[in-house]
Amino acid sequence: MIYELRIYTANPGKMAALVSRFRDHTCEMFEKHGITNVGYWQNSVGGRSDELWYIIAFEDHGQREQAWASMAADPDWQEIVAESEKDGRLTHHNENRIMNPLDFSPLK
Repeated sequence: MIYELRIYTANPGKMAALVSRFRDHTCEMFEKHGITNVGYWQNSVGGRSDELWYIIAFEDHGQREQAWASMAADPDWQEIVAESEKDGRLTHHNENRIMNPLDFSPLK
């Protein structure tokens, strides 16, 4: 199992719309395309309040590539993105990291 940490920095005034898109659509679309939802966070103390942090999981790097390609090509996802961004992009920039669990990690 590999884990992907993604950090999305929302454009000014777009955090609520970004969170809504994840809550109402993205998590379900991830599962549809074989992406396992692990967790979602927003800072409440310290850090930046305009960031959405989340972790998703994949069986391996090949399955990750296939899942992202499948989701990007999904017309339903393309419609969700277009509708949610009709008044402008929701994010300023995104970061991601692929993480492999260590042998002593509770998540494997």
